Amino acid sequence: MTQPKGRPPALFPLFASVETLPGIGPKGQAALAQMGIERPRDLILTLPGSGVTRRRIARITEARAPEIVTLTLTVGRHHPPTVRGRPWRVHCTDDHGGDLSLVFFHPRRDWIESQLPTGQRRVVSGKLELFDGLAQMVHPDHILRDSDAPLPAEFEPVYPLSAGLTQRAMSGAVAAALTRVPAFEEWIDPQVLSARGWPGFADALGMAHRPESPRDLSPDSPARARLAYDEFLAHQMTLALVRREKRRSRGRASTGDGRLRRAVLNSLPWPPTAAQIRAVDEIAADMAGDHRMSRLLQGDVGAGKTLVAMLAALIAVEAGGQAVLMAPTEILARQHARALEPLARAAGVRLAALSGRDKGDLRAQLLQDLAEGRIDILVGTHAVFQKDVHFQDLRLAIIDEQHRFGVAQRLQLSAKGHAPPDMLVMTATPIPRSLALTQYGDLDLSVLGEKPPGRQPITTVMISDQRLDEVTARLRRVLDQGARAFWVCPLVEESEVSDLTAAEARFQSLRAQFGDRVRLIHGQMPPEQRDAAMADFAGGAASVLVATTVIEVGVDVPEATIMVIERAESFGLAQLHQLRGRVGRGRGASTCVLMYHPPLSEAGARRLTTLRDTEDGFRIAEVDLDMRGAGDVIGTAQSGLPRFHIGDLEHQAGLMAVARQDARLLLERDPTLDSPRGRALRLLMWLMSQDEAIRLIGIG
Repeated sequence: MTQPKGRPPALFPLFASVETLPGIGPKGQAALAQMGIERPRDLILTLPGSGVTRRRIARITEARAPEIVTLTLTVGRHHPPTVRGRPWRVHCTDDHGGDLSLVFFHPRRDWIESQLPTGQRRVVSGKLELFDGLAQMVHPDHILRDSDAPLPAEFEPVYPLSAGLTQRAMSGAVAAALTRVPAFEEWIDPQVLSARGWPGFADALGMAHRPESPRDLSPDSPARARLAYDEFLAHQMTLALVRREKRRSRGRASTGDGRLRRAVLNSLPWPPTAAQIRAVDEIAADMAGDHRMSRLLQGDVGAGKTLVAMLAALIAVEAGGQAVLMAPTEILARQHARALEPLARAAGVRLAALSGRDKGDLRAQLLQDLAEGRIDILVGTHAVFQKDVHFQDLRLAIIDEQHRFGVAQRLQLSAKGHAPPDMLVMTATPIPRSLALTQYGDLDLSVLGEKPPGRQPITTVMISDQRLDEVTARLRRVLDQGARAFWVCPLVEESEVSDLTAAEARFQSLRAQFGDRVRLIHGQMPPEQRDAAMADFAGGAASVLVATTVIEVGVDVPEATIMVIERAESFGLAQLHQLRGRVGRGRGASTCVLMYHPPLSEAGARRLTTLRDTEDGFRIAEVDLDMRGAGDVIGTAQSGLPRFHIGDLEHQAGLMAVARQDARLLLERDPTLDSPRGRALRLLMWLMSQDEAIRLIGIG
């Protein structure tokens, strides 16, 4: 395995192929590869997931069956199987006359007789059980000559395995890999190290791989906490370097005179919230500076991110430039365009939408207008960054992220415009602080923590689907009074087809009851049909919109006051919160009906009662994190959220915050990482494969 340029030679043995370890042949290499283990470095960061307690006893009668024990026995008579399929039994006794049978299925005669010669003493360790009142041990884990040393550990680590690997092979491979760990200089701040009582890196690895009790497997144990911190520190160092690089990349100062923003604010039925004003001020200050803005706008459902995004775009336009807003899906991009259009009209600026549906002359004219500066604000999917899309003077890129992009992708969004545009990332799903630090640590943060005036509280109720007739009868009464309702159909399974079947069946049944007032919308429809159904519902020609979760984000129909979510227990908490946020957007009192299929599981009940009891998206996000874990909450594959080997974001969020502070302080004191600690940190970066950070250190 060739070593990349710059990797310190001290790390070469850890980054060689696992086949270079003793006892690992092609089969072992293939089995380890199934677990993503290709180098000794991967092995040392793969810690045992559990452990086995082996109690040492002198008498068989001391065992509390079933229990894993270690004891010395004298081998007695062998009883080979007389009938095919029966086990081979070996009768043994302890020093006090107690009896125990060792049981083996399909053993080789030469092997078993060489391991357990009659009359010899052996130390055996394994699970002692009672069978018909007699003590037995099936396939002992260890058989040692009485004089052999050392005895099996009283607490033995258990590693994750793949097909073709045994615990013994895995333990041997890890032990061999640990011998390759060089003597590292310390990269953790000495004050952090002493305050927390953490061991050095090599000692921590040794302790983590040789736990002496279940306590040593806890994320809070000194060894594991230290190793988690090492991962977090390397990650936060990368984010700090990315952040520094962005700040170094000189943007252009975009200072507006405020006239377009005032026109928009004067057109609103009520004033912006204090949080919206604060966020716009933070964005304006960033854009007025010489350095490129990189900011995250995080807000709860209905907190008014759209207005903040528009005001930010108008700063760019006031300064003589253009802005682009990118959304992850076409339906959301079109929704953004519809929501922003009245604000653009109030400001007297031209806003256009661009999607994959635009073809031919229409697209060509739009691209020409954009390149010649006749379009001030462009809204579209990420297709707006295709090669044939040119801006006259792009100053601000707004990314409605929805967790689709990680740090690496954000770094790639700087190619358009004369200079890299300022960047504002919006996320509609509240994210617990620990995850925000992890995923967005390279960005400055603005939080919209309050809702605009006029937003109504939403009454949330849980009701069994056995009372469906009551729900539809109640729905009929409010529809007759002019109400509009969303009816979201269940996630039957992870299949668009089956979700669609459920939605179409519900559409037919509601159509039979309510006639032409019902429309259907789903992701498989042609876009024109989807737009037409949406327009009918938004305009009042339809009163009920039956939908799959395609309406989860961005759909804004202020007149809709009822949200029915069928089989609500099959949805995640964040998704339920987003769906509920489609109502309560106008002046009318709103209701969300969580219809579930009994009996509810404990997790399903917790999700639904959490939603019923609070509208605080950040509180809901914390419960979601607690229940599902970081990867599920964020959607690891899409988000660029790092996959930590040892670090546990749910239980060690505090360490992430300390690592972030530590990384920033060190870069301030030692920008080139040339101090002894800085050089040690470079080694950590190589060890943790933080290639982006290493590249940026080189730039720095």
